[in-house]
Amino acid sequence: MGAYAAGSCREADATIYVVCLAGAVLASIFLQVAIPRATKKKCWGHNLLKLIHDLFSTNKYVITYIFVNSSFLGKESAAQQDNKLLEKNRSLVMLLATLVVSITYAAGLDPPGGLWPDDRDGHKGGDPVLLATHPTRYKVFFYSNSVAFVTSLVVIVMVQSTLLLQHHILHAAMILDLFGLITAYAAGSGRDFTTSIYVVALAGVVLVYVVIHIVFFTLEDNMDQVHQRDADKLDKRRDMLLLLAILAATLTYQAGLTPPGGFWSADDKFGHRAGFPVFLDNYPRRYSAFFYCNAASFMASVTLIVLLVNPTLYKPGIRCYALYVCTVVSMFGLMGAYAAGSSRHLRTSIYVFTLVAAVFAFLTIQVVIFLMQNHRRGPTVNVSSGKVASDTGTEEKNLREYLMPIGVLAASVTYQTGLKPPGGLWQDNNNGHTAGNSILHDTDRGRYRAFFYSNSTSFMASIVVIVLLLPWKGLHLPLGRMYAAILLDMLGLLVAYAAGSTREWETSSLVIALVVPVLAYIAAYAAVFLFRNKCQCGKGRANEDSA
Repeated sequence: MGAYAAGSCREADATIYVVCLAGAVLASIFLQVAIPRATKKKCWGHNLLKLIHDLFSTNKYVITYIFVNSSFLGKESAAQQDNKLLEKNRSLVMLLATLVVSITYAAGLDPPGGLWPDDRDGHKGGDPVLLATHPTRYKVFFYSNSVAFVTSLVVIVMVQSTLLLQHHILHAAMILDLFGLITAYAAGSGRDFTTSIYVVALAGVVLVYVVIHIVFFTLEDNMDQVHQRDADKLDKRRDMLLLLAILAATLTYQAGLTPPGGFWSADDKFGHRAGFPVFLDNYPRRYSAFFYCNAASFMASVTLIVLLVNPTLYKPGIRCYALYVCTVVSMFGLMGAYAAGSSRHLRTSIYVFTLVAAVFAFLTIQVVIFLMQNHRRGPTVNVSSGKVASDTGTEEKNLREYLMPIGVLAASVTYQTGLKPPGGLWQDNNNGHTAGNSILHDTDRGRYRAFFYSNSTSFMASIVVIVLLLPWKGLHLPLGRMYAAILLDMLGLLVAYAAGSTREWETSSLVIALVVPVLAYIAAYAAVFLFRNKCQCGKGRANEDSA
């Protein structure tokens, strides 16, 4: 908190505001706790407090219940239900608060528009450019980002309070955090009022779509029976969707505020304006494609997080696949933003999109081969009263939980490095190069291509695998066949790292060769382990024979 207050602003009143935010958040939380308690006591302000409490209580289904978590009693005891609910609430709040802290801290210290590189024209070096060129827009971004940051820190400290979790006060605080993120993104990612309105409207579009989908497809069902029967399954799917939404929100928030290519550091005679994206002036169409795809992915992911907090909306939303559709839109938004922002030439963008088709075709071929093999074998007979089916389901669940984090890992690192490649970016249009273009592309084109194609292959393969790992109804893909795509992910990461981390081919080959001793060590360890087990089995048999 001290580092953020000192490094995110240059004025004393702004620093004081950030510090005072912590006290304001604490006062708000304790006030929400004190009001319900005070209504139970006969005091001079009893009637007024009771009126306020009744106002929120009677409208909880309109105001509060949309944004808070609730539980459905099953066959377990009330105490067990309460403990389970508290643990779920605690993990959910911690996950969301950690997300908000990580992205708002970085955005506060590295604000949109960049920083002035020198002292001239009335500004100081190191001050935010946007504060001088668009002061109102910068203040909206700064205050919204700071509110989300400080509130999240306070929530992390107070998440162990059972009382606050039971009253869902921390949930409400996290919802305010997410809306603060939306406001900060809308103010910091654009430079005109139209784009800011578009960004905010995207969140409303996603929310309206989900609600309409739920109304037309699920309200006629008996939801109570559904919740009791499939509560655990829906909760696990909720966790998976929340993981993907947090991935997309983290990547797109940072990329939207500091887009690829950087910002102009000063006004010049060519019409470039300080604080505006270089990408926007040199490649306006490509920048528009990146901006809208990135904004759509961010707003879809944040809206998903808001919906996933409330079981009244996320449970029917998962059952009717409305939230799955939003997740797929968010993932494909990432694809479009990567294709537009990671390259400056049409040929490389076409290659990126071709990768998607290639990965899909590869997985389709694997599925067809799998189905043909099953058809030749014929139907199998289940034995042991469903034990085989149960074991298969458990194995599939474990495999899905193994593959999904790997895909998330590959997507997160490759998206960031693709938009900000190794070697940095040119800052001017001199000596035959263009501002915002990759320096490595001009100085060592072969190395840059090796990095770009490997990184892009890993990113696209990981996104496709993530989408296919979603448990779509009626689509039971052989998860074991996706190992090949995951191996392609890891191989792409290895080659991209070897090409981008050094500038000499000998060093790059040594990086790749490091795989050999690691595999040899694993093989030797496995061989020793199997040899010990074999010896122990032999001794056991000998003892049995002697007995």
